[in-house]
Amino acid sequence: MTWLHFFGGASRAWQQQVEESRIRLFRLALSWCGDEMLADDLAQEALARALRKQHQLREADRLDAWLFAILHNCWREHLRRLKPQVPLDEVLFVCDRCPEHEQAQDQIVAQVRQAVAALPMGQREVVTLVDLEGLSYAEVAEVLAIPIGTVMSRLSRARRALKAALEPIRPQADTASRRILWRVK
Repeated sequence: MTWLHFFGGASRAWQQQVEESRIRLFRLALSWCGDEMLADDLAQEALARALRKQHQLREADRLDAWLFAILHNCWREHLRRLKPQVPLDEVLFVCDRCPEHEQAQDQIVAQVRQAVAALPMGQREVVTLVDLEGLSYAEVAEVLAIPIGTVMSRLSRARRALKAALEPIRPQADTASRRILWRVK
């Protein structure tokens, strides 16, 4: 049974938009928490809240930002309830269903996920909303309820941290060409 079954009087176009947003909500939640089951629960809760509060959506073309804001609230509530014993920055992402011939690629993905997970929560939220979901700075500011300048500074710090963390996994050919260029200059 799909989410469309529960929409009752909502327009078919709106129902379709929400259904398509479910995948994006799951992907974003997964990038924040690193756990597929929890990400699914968070996406489900966000959609359930959206259904209960669909009358509060003022601009239909802003559905994604509205749903992401609801997801963000669900995530924050989960963190408040959880009171983790292990800092979230130490959570590792592991790919356990990867084919053998893609192992090297999967290791890179795991290292990228680990680098993203190592970011402070505010930076992680901003970088995933901007770089993974493609939201504008203004939309991210609205979703997270923070000033746009804070979005920009968190994004800058997050990208710098990711660049430093991922520098060791650059392909050897790229490293060699940078050394050659450095010597020529």
